[in-house]
Amino acid sequence: MSEAQKMDTPEQAAFRAHCKQWLANNHPGRPTVKLPLGALELSDPEALAWLQKWQKSAYDAGLIGCDYPKEVGGGGMENCQSIANAEMQRVQTPYLPNIIGMGMAAPTVLFHARDEVKAELLPKLFSGEEIWCQGFSEPGAGSDLANQQTFAERDGDNWVINGHKVWTSLAHFAEWMILLCRTSKDDKYNGLSYFVVPIEKALGNGVTVRPLIKLTGETGFNEVIFDNLVVDDRYRLDEVGAGWKVAMTTLAHERGAGPMTTPASGGMAVEEEEGAQTNSAMALIQLAKQQYRNGKTAADDPLIRDDIIKMMIRQEAFRQNQRRASVPSLTDHPMRIPLQFKLVATEMAQDLQQVAYEVEGAAATLYVNDDNAPVSGQWPLAYMNSFGITIAAGANEVQRNILGERVLGMAKSK
Repeated sequence: MSEAQKMDTPEQAAFRAHCKQWLANNHPGRPTVKLPLGALELSDPEALAWLQKWQKSAYDAGLIGCDYPKEVGGGGMENCQSIANAEMQRVQTPYLPNIIGMGMAAPTVLFHARDEVKAELLPKLFSGEEIWCQGFSEPGAGSDLANQQTFAERDGDNWVINGHKVWTSLAHFAEWMILLCRTSKDDKYNGLSYFVVPIEKALGNGVTVRPLIKLTGETGFNEVIFDNLVVDDRYRLDEVGAGWKVAMTTLAHERGAGPMTTPASGGMAVEEEEGAQTNSAMALIQLAKQQYRNGKTAADDPLIRDDIIKMMIRQEAFRQNQRRASVPSLTDHPMRIPLQFKLVATEMAQDLQQVAYEVEGAAATLYVNDDNAPVSGQWPLAYMNSFGITIAAGANEVQRNILGERVLGMAKSK
């Protein structure tokens, strides 16, 4: 029995047993369609439909939205989502497609929306039937998030929205968007307001979604143009001018420091014969055993072995550090570990995939469309995608500033 299981309450122990039993009987197995490395790279409607079916079954079984109130479609439990996450990760279920909805939109809607809007939106968000995207970044508002220029103008009980969002992952599939925009030009921060916007129904009638081609050749990113989009005032979250406060709720959860636990992303991305995951040092060892140079495997190279061992140590240190978060006596500041999560996890993943480049050697130049590429080219693909995750949720340089100011008490950067 693990330490986590020993600490379970009777309710949590019963829920863990339910998760184990249900997953044993209902694991979806190998995908019937080609899946990208993660949900944010989804571009094939058939892949999305397969993953939505999986998310719906997990939600119907009570493994998603566990800690949310029953009246908004949740399970009404306490501290049980992390149990469901652990059990899904243990058996390597596929990732869940509505990652932005669950990780960012759901807690923001829960804490700031009107009760009837929560009841309307959250059940289909949890089930994956309605996909969500995030409308924060703009051409002139990246790391300076408060520099929003997309403008919402009041028109009776409605708002008319005009502007331009970029780097909008999953917008090509999304029914809904969480949207930060300006409602007053007189105050940079207090002139922002926050909305949830039904973008799919408005396509061609106030909303245009255009794909952005990434370095990888994938089209998970988009730009979204608003041209006199009319939105009912009931879809405004919190008060007019409180958008910055609401956005901080979103960003806290996006950076792993919010109170609502995000459902697990799972682990299976590619078909089994195409290779292992690209976020594991153990997968890196397997790759090194298969890659030959000068009659020997990469695993025989002492420099490569040293790099892999260092990654294994970092991954284990990361795992043990996360365990500290649940033990108050081992944490010197309540936000240190949560705020470290995004920074450390993204850079560790990028470094691990860079080691894979060294392991593959010249073969790392072979991409996903090349039959001779090791592991179907998944490691170079993961490495190129890794630059996006170090920028998302605020660039890692911004996250270092947040840690310095909020945890270490250093002077605010200028």
